[in-house]
Amino acid sequence: MSKDITLKLEELTKAPQTIGIYQFIRGAEVLYVGKAVNLKARLASHLQNARLDPKEEKLVAESDKVRVIPTPSEFAALLLEAKLIQKLHPKYNIRWRDNKSYLYIQITKADYPKVLLARTTDIQLKTKDQFFGPFQATRLAQDLIREIRKVIPFCTRSKIGKSPCFHSKIGQCDPCPNTIHQIKDEQIKTELKAKYRKNIRQVVRILKGQMELVTQDLEGQIQKLSQEQRYEEALVIRNRLLRFERLITQTLGLKEEPPSPADTQQALESLKEVFSPYFPALKSLSRIECYDVSNLGGGQATASLVVLTNGQIDKSQYKKFKIKGEKDLGDVGMLKEVIERRFKNKWPKPDLIVMDGGKPQVRKIKEALKALQNKTPLIGIAKGPDRLVIGVEKLPTKRLPISHSGFNLIRLLRDESHRFSRGYHLLLRNKALLAK
Repeated sequence: MSKDITLKLEELTKAPQTIGIYQFIRGAEVLYVGKAVNLKARLASHLQNARLDPKEEKLVAESDKVRVIPTPSEFAALLLEAKLIQKLHPKYNIRWRDNKSYLYIQITKADYPKVLLARTTDIQLKTKDQFFGPFQATRLAQDLIREIRKVIPFCTRSKIGKSPCFHSKIGQCDPCPNTIHQIKDEQIKTELKAKYRKNIRQVVRILKGQMELVTQDLEGQIQKLSQEQRYEEALVIRNRLLRFERLITQTLGLKEEPPSPADTQQALESLKEVFSPYFPALKSLSRIECYDVSNLGGGQATASLVVLTNGQIDKSQYKKFKIKGEKDLGDVGMLKEVIERRFKNKWPKPDLIVMDGGKPQVRKIKEALKALQNKTPLIGIAKGPDRLVIGVEKLPTKRLPISHSGFNLIRLLRDESHRFSRGYHLLLRNKALLAK
Protein backbone atom coordinates (compact mmCIF):
# COMPACT_ATOMS: atom_id res chain seq x y z
CA MET A 1 0.00 0.00 0.00
CA SER A 2 1.12 3.59 -0.61
CA LYS A 3 1.32 6.16 2.14
CA ASP A 4 1.00 9.92 1.67
CA ILE A 5 3.13 12.19 3.84
CA THR A 6 3.53 15.97 3.81
CA LEU A 7 6.90 17.10 2.54
CA LYS A 8 8.15 18.78 5.71
CA LEU A 9 11.34 17.92 7.53
CA GLU A 10 9.55 17.11 10.77
CA GLU A 11 7.20 14.75 8.90
CA LEU A 12 9.95 12.65 7.31
CA THR A 13 10.17 10.50 10.42
CA LYS A 14 6.97 8.86 9.18
CA ALA A 15 8.81 7.41 6.18
CA PRO A 16 10.01 3.82 6.71
CA GLN A 17 13.73 3.01 6.63
CA THR A 18 13.15 0.36 3.98
CA ILE A 19 13.62 -0.22 0.26
CA GLY A 20 10.93 1.26 -1.92
CA ILE A 21 9.59 3.89 -4.30
CA TYR A 22 8.74 7.51 -3.53
CA GLN A 23 6.77 10.05 -5.55
CA PHE A 24 6.87 13.84 -5.22
CA ILE A 25 3.30 15.04 -5.83
CA ARG A 26 1.47 18.34 -6.36
CA GLY A 27 -2.27 17.90 -6.04
CA ALA A 28 -3.01 14.87 -8.21
CA GLU A 29 0.07 15.26 -10.44
CA VAL A 30 3.17 13.10 -9.86
CA LEU A 31 6.21 15.30 -10.46
CA TYR A 32 9.00 12.83 -9.81
CA VAL A 33 9.44 9.09 -9.16
CA GLY A 34 12.53 7.69 -7.49
CA LYS A 35 13.69 4.56 -5.70
CA ALA A 36 15.75 4.20 -2.54
CA VAL A 37 17.37 1.52 -0.41
CA ASN A 38 16.43 3.63 2.63
CA LEU A 39 13.35 5.75 1.91
CA LYS A 40 13.65 7.92 5.01
CA ALA A 41 17.30 8.78 4.35
CA ARG A 42 16.70 9.43 0.64
CA LEU A 43 13.83 11.85 1.29
CA ALA A 44 15.92 13.69 3.85
CA SER A 45 18.72 14.02 1.29
CA HIS A 46 16.29 15.60 -1.20
CA LEU A 47 15.52 18.34 1.33
CA GLN A 48 19.20 18.85 2.11
CA ASN A 49 20.09 19.04 -1.59
CA ALA A 50 17.30 21.57 -2.20
CA ARG A 51 19.39 24.13 -0.30
CA LEU A 52 22.22 23.80 -2.82
CA ASP A 53 20.77 22.54 -6.11
CA PRO A 54 18.27 24.76 -8.02
CA LYS A 55 16.66 21.70 -9.64
CA GLU A 56 16.05 20.02 -6.29
CA GLU A 57 14.85 23.32 -4.83
CA LYS A 58 12.27 23.71 -7.61
CA LEU A 59 11.01 20.12 -7.16
CA VAL A 60 10.61 20.54 -3.39
CA ALA A 61 8.97 23.96 -3.76
CA GLU A 62 6.37 22.66 -6.22
CA SER A 63 5.50 19.52 -4.24
CA ASP A 64 2.97 19.39 -1.41
CA LYS A 65 3.34 15.71 -0.45
CA VAL A 66 5.30 12.55 -0.99
CA ARG A 67 3.87 9.11 -1.60
CA VAL A 68 5.95 6.24 -0.27
CA ILE A 69 5.59 2.67 -1.62
CA PRO A 70 7.72 0.09 0.26
CA THR A 71 8.91 -2.90 -1.79
CA PRO A 72 10.29 -6.28 -0.67
CA SER A 73 13.62 -5.85 -2.49
CA GLU A 74 15.73 -3.48 -4.57
CA PHE A 75 14.96 -5.64 -7.60
CA ALA A 76 11.23 -5.07 -7.08
CA ALA A 77 11.84 -1.34 -6.57
CA LEU A 78 13.77 -1.13 -9.83
CA LEU A 79 10.95 -2.73 -11.82
CA LEU A 80 8.24 -0.66 -10.10
CA GLU A 81 10.14 2.59 -10.65
CA ALA A 82 10.45 1.84 -14.38
CA LYS A 83 6.77 0.92 -14.62
CA LEU A 84 5.61 4.11 -12.88
CA ILE A 85 7.85 6.38 -14.96
CA GLN A 86 6.52 4.78 -18.14
CA LYS A 87 2.91 5.11 -16.96
CA LEU A 88 2.99 8.58 -15.36
CA HIS A 89 5.70 10.43 -17.35
CA PRO A 90 6.67 12.65 -14.37
CA LYS A 91 7.97 15.94 -15.67
CA TYR A 92 11.06 16.08 -13.48
CA ASN A 93 12.15 12.57 -14.44
CA ILE A 94 12.05 13.71 -18.05
CA ARG A 95 13.68 17.13 -17.52
CA TRP A 96 16.55 15.76 -15.45
CA ARG A 97 17.61 13.50 -18.30
CA ASP A 98 19.17 16.57 -19.99
CA ASN A 99 17.87 15.48 -23.39
CA LYS A 100 19.30 11.99 -23.00
CA SER A 101 17.04 9.15 -24.10
CA TYR A 102 15.97 6.58 -21.52
CA LEU A 103 17.11 2.99 -21.87
CA TYR A 104 14.65 0.10 -22.27
CA ILE A 105 14.87 -3.69 -22.41
CA GLN A 106 13.49 -4.84 -25.75
CA ILE A 107 11.99 -8.27 -26.52
CA THR A 108 11.89 -8.61 -30.28
CA LYS A 109 8.94 -10.12 -32.11
CA ALA A 110 10.58 -12.84 -34.21
CA ASP A 111 10.88 -16.59 -34.70
CA TYR A 112 13.65 -16.47 -32.12
CA PRO A 113 12.87 -13.44 -29.90
CA LYS A 114 15.97 -11.64 -28.67
CA VAL A 115 16.54 -9.60 -25.53
CA LEU A 116 18.23 -6.31 -26.41
CA LEU A 117 18.80 -2.82 -25.05
CA ALA A 118 16.92 -0.01 -26.78
CA ARG A 119 16.43 3.75 -26.63
CA THR A 120 13.20 5.73 -26.82
CA THR A 121 13.73 6.26 -30.56
CA ASP A 122 13.75 2.47 -31.09
CA ILE A 123 10.27 2.18 -29.55
CA GLN A 124 8.86 4.44 -32.22
CA LEU A 125 10.40 2.29 -34.96
CA LYS A 126 9.67 -1.17 -33.48
CA THR A 127 6.04 -0.93 -32.46
CA LYS A 128 5.44 -4.73 -32.48
CA ASP A 129 8.27 -5.49 -30.04
CA GLN A 130 7.83 -5.49 -26.26
CA PHE A 131 9.66 -2.84 -24.24
CA PHE A 132 10.28 -2.77 -20.49
CA GLY A 133 11.53 0.29 -18.68
CA PRO A 134 12.60 2.98 -18.75
CA PHE A 135 15.78 2.53 -16.72
CA GLN A 136 17.59 5.65 -15.61
CA ALA A 137 21.10 4.18 -15.89
CA THR A 138 22.66 2.01 -18.56
CA ARG A 139 24.47 -0.03 -15.91
CA LEU A 140 21.18 -0.99 -14.23
CA ALA A 141 19.65 -2.28 -17.46
CA GLN A 142 22.84 -4.17 -18.34
CA ASP A 143 23.07 -5.68 -14.85
CA LEU A 144 19.43 -6.71 -15.04
CA ILE A 145 19.90 -8.53 -18.36
CA ARG A 146 23.11 -10.18 -17.16
CA GLU A 147 21.58 -11.48 -13.93
CA ILE A 148 18.29 -12.66 -15.48
CA ARG A 149 20.30 -14.51 -18.12
CA LYS A 150 22.02 -16.56 -15.42
CA VAL A 151 18.57 -17.81 -14.39
CA ILE A 152 16.73 -18.01 -17.73
CA PRO A 153 19.04 -18.49 -20.75
CA PHE A 154 18.36 -16.37 -23.85
CA CYS A 155 20.09 -14.84 -26.85
CA THR A 156 21.23 -11.22 -27.12
CA ARG A 157 22.58 -11.37 -30.68
CA SER A 158 20.52 -9.26 -33.05
CA LYS A 159 20.98 -11.70 -35.98
CA ILE A 160 21.07 -15.48 -36.43
CA GLY A 161 24.60 -16.78 -37.04
CA LYS A 162 26.02 -20.02 -38.39
CA SER A 163 27.74 -21.18 -35.22
CA PRO A 164 26.74 -21.34 -31.54
CA CYS A 165 27.42 -18.11 -29.65
CA PHE A 166 29.90 -17.85 -26.78
CA HIS A 167 27.16 -17.69 -24.13
CA SER A 168 25.77 -21.05 -25.26
CA LYS A 169 29.04 -22.62 -24.06
CA ILE A 170 28.48 -21.37 -20.52
CA GLY A 171 24.80 -22.22 -20.34
CA GLN A 172 23.45 -18.67 -20.73
CA CYS A 173 22.00 -19.17 -24.22
CA ASP A 174 20.39 -22.60 -24.08
CA PRO A 175 19.12 -23.70 -26.49
CA CYS A 176 21.03 -21.31 -28.78
CA PRO A 177 18.98 -20.01 -31.77
CA ASN A 178 22.09 -20.32 -33.94
CA THR A 179 22.26 -24.05 -33.15
CA ILE A 180 18.50 -24.59 -33.56
CA HIS A 181 18.50 -22.86 -36.93
CA GLN A 182 21.07 -25.33 -38.33
CA ILE A 183 19.19 -28.49 -37.27
CA LYS A 184 17.73 -30.50 -40.17
CA ASP A 185 15.41 -32.76 -38.15
CA GLU A 186 12.16 -30.77 -38.06
CA GLN A 187 10.78 -32.48 -34.94
CA ILE A 188 13.91 -31.77 -32.87
CA LYS A 189 14.05 -28.26 -34.29
CA THR A 190 10.41 -27.60 -33.30
CA GLU A 191 10.95 -28.94 -29.77
CA LEU A 192 14.06 -26.79 -29.17
CA LYS A 193 12.40 -23.74 -30.67
CA ALA A 194 9.44 -24.18 -28.28
CA LYS A 195 11.86 -24.52 -25.35
CA TYR A 196 13.65 -21.31 -26.33
CA ARG A 197 10.38 -19.38 -26.72
CA LYS A 198 9.28 -20.63 -23.28
CA ASN A 199 12.48 -19.14 -21.86
CA ILE A 200 11.57 -15.80 -23.41
CA ARG A 201 8.08 -15.98 -21.85
CA GLN A 202 9.77 -16.50 -18.48
CA VAL A 203 11.96 -13.43 -19.04
CA VAL A 204 8.81 -11.41 -19.82
CA ARG A 205 7.22 -12.67 -16.59
CA ILE A 206 10.24 -11.53 -14.60
CA LEU A 207 10.17 -8.08 -16.20
CA LYS A 208 6.45 -7.84 -15.42
CA GLY A 209 7.16 -8.70 -11.78
CA GLN A 210 5.41 -12.10 -11.89
CA MET A 211 8.05 -13.74 -9.68
CA GLU A 212 5.89 -16.46 -8.12
CA LEU A 213 4.97 -17.86 -11.55
CA VAL A 214 8.64 -18.14 -12.49
CA THR A 215 9.47 -19.78 -9.15
CA GLN A 216 6.64 -22.29 -9.50
CA ASP A 217 7.76 -23.21 -13.01
CA LEU A 218 11.38 -23.79 -11.93
CA GLU A 219 10.24 -25.88 -8.96
CA GLY A 220 7.99 -27.90 -11.28
CA GLN A 221 10.93 -28.58 -13.60
CA ILE A 222 13.07 -29.76 -10.67
CA GLN A 223 10.34 -32.12 -9.45
CA LYS A 224 9.72 -33.57 -12.93
CA LEU A 225 13.42 -34.12 -13.65
CA SER A 226 13.93 -35.72 -10.23
CA GLN A 227 11.01 -38.12 -10.78
CA GLU A 228 12.59 -39.09 -14.10
CA GLN A 229 15.93 -39.59 -12.26
CA ARG A 230 17.60 -36.91 -14.41
CA TYR A 231 19.40 -35.61 -11.38
CA GLU A 232 22.19 -33.66 -13.12
CA GLU A 233 19.64 -31.65 -15.11
CA ALA A 234 17.58 -31.13 -11.93
CA LEU A 235 20.68 -29.78 -10.19
CA VAL A 236 21.21 -27.22 -12.96
CA ILE A 237 17.63 -25.96 -12.58
CA ARG A 238 17.91 -25.95 -8.78
CA ASN A 239 21.00 -23.74 -9.00
CA ARG A 240 19.11 -21.39 -11.30
CA LEU A 241 16.23 -21.26 -8.82
CA LEU A 242 18.60 -20.40 -5.95
CA ARG A 243 20.22 -17.66 -8.04
CA PHE A 244 16.79 -16.30 -8.96
CA GLU A 245 15.75 -16.17 -5.32
CA ARG A 246 18.94 -14.29 -4.44
CA LEU A 247 18.37 -11.90 -7.34
CA ILE A 248 14.86 -10.88 -6.29
CA THR A 249 15.61 -10.61 -2.57
CA GLN A 250 19.02 -8.94 -2.55
CA THR A 251 20.72 -5.98 -4.13
CA LEU A 252 20.94 -5.97 -7.92
CA GLY A 253 24.46 -6.83 -9.03
CA LEU A 254 24.83 -9.61 -6.45
CA LYS A 255 26.14 -7.38 -3.68
CA GLU A 256 25.51 -9.83 -0.89
CA GLU A 257 26.01 -7.35 1.92
CA PRO A 258 24.68 -8.02 5.42
CA PRO A 259 21.27 -6.47 6.02
CA SER A 260 21.12 -3.14 7.86
CA PRO A 261 19.77 -2.95 11.45
CA ALA A 262 16.63 -1.23 10.15
CA ASP A 263 16.02 -4.00 7.63
CA THR A 264 16.58 -6.78 10.15
CA GLN A 265 14.29 -5.14 12.69
CA GLN A 266 11.54 -5.07 10.11
CA ALA A 267 12.29 -8.73 9.27
CA LEU A 268 12.04 -9.72 12.94
CA GLU A 269 8.71 -7.93 13.29
CA SER A 270 7.38 -9.77 10.24
CA LEU A 271 8.47 -13.08 11.79
CA LYS A 272 6.69 -12.29 15.03
CA GLU A 273 3.50 -11.69 13.04
CA VAL A 274 3.92 -15.12 11.38
CA PHE A 275 4.63 -16.98 14.63
CA SER A 276 2.27 -15.20 17.04
CA PRO A 277 -0.75 -17.44 16.25
CA TYR A 278 1.35 -20.49 17.16
CA PHE A 279 3.42 -19.04 19.99
CA PRO A 280 1.27 -16.41 21.76
CA ALA A 281 3.90 -15.91 24.49
CA LEU A 282 6.58 -14.96 21.92
CA LYS A 283 7.35 -11.28 22.59
CA SER A 284 10.95 -10.99 21.43
CA LEU A 285 13.27 -12.49 18.83
CA SER A 286 16.46 -10.92 20.14
CA ARG A 287 18.26 -14.29 20.09
CA ILE A 288 17.56 -16.95 17.44
CA GLU A 289 19.59 -20.16 17.41
CA CYS A 290 19.87 -22.47 14.39
CA TYR A 291 21.24 -26.02 14.37
CA ASP A 292 22.58 -28.23 11.60
CA VAL A 293 24.42 -31.57 11.35
CA SER A 294 27.17 -32.48 8.89
CA ASN A 295 28.47 -36.00 8.40
CA LEU A 296 29.52 -38.50 5.77
CA GLY A 297 28.25 -41.95 6.61
CA GLY A 298 28.42 -41.08 10.29
CA GLY A 299 32.18 -40.52 10.17
CA GLN A 300 33.50 -37.40 11.92
CA ALA A 301 29.93 -36.19 12.40
CA THR A 302 29.60 -32.60 13.61
CA ALA A 303 26.89 -30.11 14.41
CA SER A 304 26.72 -26.34 14.56
CA LEU A 305 24.89 -23.73 16.58
CA VAL A 306 24.78 -20.31 14.92
CA VAL A 307 23.11 -17.26 16.39
CA LEU A 308 21.25 -14.13 15.31
CA THR A 309 21.41 -11.42 17.96
CA ASN A 310 18.90 -8.64 17.29
CA GLY A 311 18.69 -9.78 13.68
CA GLN A 312 22.45 -9.72 13.06
CA ILE A 313 24.80 -12.67 12.59
CA ASP A 314 26.68 -13.01 15.90
CA LYS A 315 29.77 -15.17 15.36
CA SER A 316 30.93 -14.61 18.94
CA GLN A 317 28.03 -16.86 20.01
CA TYR A 318 28.68 -19.71 17.56
CA LYS A 319 29.26 -23.19 18.96
CA LYS A 320 30.45 -26.38 17.29
CA PHE A 321 29.85 -29.93 18.45
CA LYS A 322 31.62 -33.20 17.73
CA ILE A 323 28.98 -35.92 17.88
CA LYS A 324 29.73 -38.38 20.70
CA GLY A 325 26.90 -40.88 20.19
CA GLU A 326 26.76 -44.04 18.11
CA LYS A 327 27.39 -43.84 14.37
CA ASP A 328 23.91 -45.11 13.55
CA LEU A 329 22.18 -42.24 15.35
CA GLY A 330 21.24 -40.60 12.06
CA ASP A 331 20.84 -36.84 11.60
CA VAL A 332 17.72 -36.71 13.79
CA GLY A 333 19.39 -38.53 16.67
CA MET A 334 22.47 -36.35 16.36
CA LEU A 335 20.40 -33.19 16.59
CA LYS A 336 18.72 -34.57 19.71
CA GLU A 337 22.12 -35.17 21.29
CA VAL A 338 23.23 -31.62 20.47
CA ILE A 339 20.08 -30.03 21.94
CA GLU A 340 20.51 -32.00 25.17
CA ARG A 341 24.17 -30.96 25.44
CA ARG A 342 23.35 -27.34 24.59
CA PHE A 343 20.92 -26.93 27.48
CA LYS A 344 23.39 -28.38 29.99
CA ASN A 345 25.42 -25.20 29.46
CA LYS A 346 24.65 -21.81 30.97
CA TRP A 347 24.56 -19.99 27.65
CA PRO A 348 22.04 -17.20 26.96
CA LYS A 349 18.54 -18.58 26.44
CA PRO A 350 17.15 -18.45 22.89
CA ASP A 351 13.81 -16.86 22.00
CA LEU A 352 13.47 -19.20 19.03
CA ILE A 353 15.13 -22.47 17.96
CA VAL A 354 15.49 -23.24 14.25
CA MET A 355 16.34 -26.73 12.99
CA ASP A 356 17.68 -27.40 9.50
CA GLY A 357 15.13 -30.03 8.55
CA GLY A 358 11.49 -30.93 8.22
CA LYS A 359 8.89 -32.72 10.31
CA PRO A 360 11.08 -35.68 11.46
CA GLN A 361 13.70 -33.31 12.90
CA VAL A 362 11.15 -30.95 14.48
CA ARG A 363 9.15 -33.84 15.97
CA LYS A 364 12.26 -35.37 17.61
CA ILE A 365 13.57 -32.08 18.97
CA LYS A 366 10.10 -31.16 20.23
CA GLU A 367 10.14 -34.39 22.27
CA ALA A 368 13.64 -33.64 23.54
CA LEU A 369 12.66 -30.13 24.66
CA LYS A 370 9.57 -31.49 26.39
CA ALA A 371 11.73 -33.97 28.32
CA LEU A 372 13.94 -31.06 29.36
CA GLN A 373 10.83 -29.09 30.38
CA ASN A 374 11.94 -26.42 27.95
CA LYS A 375 9.18 -24.39 26.28
CA THR A 376 11.34 -22.45 23.80
CA PRO A 377 9.44 -21.97 20.49
CA LEU A 378 10.73 -24.37 17.83
CA ILE A 379 10.55 -24.35 14.03
CA GLY A 380 12.23 -26.23 11.21
CA ILE A 381 13.13 -25.09 7.72
CA ALA A 382 12.61 -27.82 5.14
CA LYS A 383 13.84 -27.77 1.55
CA GLY A 384 12.39 -28.41 -1.88
CA PRO A 385 10.87 -25.80 -1.79
CA ASP A 386 11.95 -23.96 1.35
CA ARG A 387 9.14 -23.89 3.91
CA LEU A 388 8.75 -23.54 7.66
CA VAL A 389 7.61 -26.38 9.91
CA ILE A 390 6.04 -25.02 13.10
CA GLY A 391 6.83 -26.97 16.27
CA VAL A 392 3.28 -27.18 17.61
CA GLU A 393 0.63 -29.91 17.48
CA LYS A 394 0.27 -31.51 14.01
CA LEU A 395 3.45 -29.68 12.87
CA PRO A 396 1.79 -27.32 10.34
CA THR A 397 3.91 -26.00 7.49
CA LYS A 398 4.01 -22.45 6.16
CA ARG A 399 5.44 -21.48 2.81
CA LEU A 400 6.06 -17.74 2.78
CA PRO A 401 6.76 -15.64 -0.33
CA ILE A 402 10.41 -15.58 -1.31
CA SER A 403 10.24 -11.80 -0.94
CA HIS A 404 9.31 -12.11 2.77
CA SER A 405 12.14 -10.44 4.70
CA GLY A 406 11.67 -12.52 7.85
CA PHE A 407 11.61 -15.77 5.89
CA ASN A 408 14.84 -14.78 4.15
CA LEU A 409 16.43 -14.03 7.51
CA ILE A 410 15.67 -17.61 8.60
CA ARG A 411 17.02 -18.94 5.30
CA LEU A 412 20.18 -16.88 5.75
CA LEU A 413 20.63 -18.36 9.23
CA ARG A 414 20.04 -21.90 7.91
CA ASP A 415 22.68 -21.44 5.20
CA GLU A 416 25.13 -20.04 7.74
CA SER A 417 24.60 -23.01 10.09
CA HIS A 418 25.21 -25.40 7.18
CA ARG A 419 28.42 -23.59 6.21
CA PHE A 420 29.74 -23.53 9.79
CA SER A 421 28.89 -27.18 10.48
CA ARG A 422 30.36 -28.40 7.20
CA GLY A 423 33.58 -26.41 7.76
CA TYR A 424 34.15 -28.13 11.11
CA HIS A 425 33.25 -31.53 9.64
CA LEU A 426 35.80 -31.14 6.83
CA LEU A 427 38.45 -30.02 9.31
CA LEU A 428 37.99 -33.18 11.39
CA ARG A 429 37.95 -35.38 8.30
CA ASN A 430 41.20 -33.89 7.04
CA LYS A 431 42.84 -34.38 10.42
CA ALA A 432 41.71 -38.01 10.47
CA LEU A 433 43.10 -38.61 6.98
CA LEU A 434 46.47 -37.05 7.84
CA ALA A 435 46.71 -39.21 10.96
CA LYS A 436 46.52 -42.43 8.91
